[in-house]
Amino acid sequence: MSVHDKLENLKNIIKNRNSAAVAFSGGVDSTFLLKVSAEVLGDKVVAITAHSSTYPERELREAKEFAKQNSIRHRVIISEELDVEGFSDNPVNRCYLCKNELYEKIKAVADEEGMEYIFEGSNVDDLGDFRPGMQAVREHGVISPLKEAQLTKEEIRTLSKEMGLNTWDKQAFACLSSRFPYGEKITKERLQMIDRAEQFLLDLGFKQVRVRFHKDIARIEVTQDSFEKIIEPATREKIYTEFKNIGFMYTALDLKGYRTGSMNEGLSQEEKK
Repeated sequence: MSVHDKLENLKNIIKNRNSAAVAFSGGVDSTFLLKVSAEVLGDKVVAITAHSSTYPERELREAKEFAKQNSIRHRVIISEELDVEGFSDNPVNRCYLCKNELYEKIKAVADEEGMEYIFEGSNVDDLGDFRPGMQAVREHGVISPLKEAQLTKEEIRTLSKEMGLNTWDKQAFACLSSRFPYGEKITKERLQMIDRAEQFLLDLGFKQVRVRFHKDIARIEVTQDSFEKIIEPATREKIYTEFKNIGFMYTALDLKGYRTGSMNEGLSQEEKK
């Protein structure tokens, strides 16, 4: 099936649901899903963005701007994961705890707005990683239209570019809590450290970055084609100095480079069940 056939399939999937609240983070997938949903369903769509300590301000600003530019009704809700019992202890099922609370809150807003369904933006590539949050998706009856249409991340980027969405080449984003090894305490202060560190790297021109938290060590992940740039003496010194100011005693570069879910690499198959 061609990418454009998949797009038509996606539109039919959306059309068959009369109205929807779209869980909208402002990332590549949810922006594409929201845009297509709005084109198909018109004013029978509302975007819902959850704001919390794990969600950078830049992402919220971009989400608000997109909804405004496209005249899409947009609700911002507070969903503070750190207030969820057990979340800050960072257990292996941390994502489930977060998504379970999130979809409860989104459901309440969807009901207020008279929306029949809730959409979320997972794509078929997400099936290959450990994602306990998908259990909450199933439990709350949330629909994943991009998965139903069998769209991959690369196809979503391609279609986003054709549609003129400036998110087509946006870096992949995951909640800041994913920067911590399981069992490592998550606090607002530590999340702010990660946010500041990643924003600094983005401001230096690095496009796809992760800063993983290992107590007094910051482990930087960038794409391998960025290695030459990051180890330039002047750049290296800037990063080291800024990260020291942020609160990291040591700064390390991960030689494997950027990849999603690197904190899952140490989990056993039993822990992933």
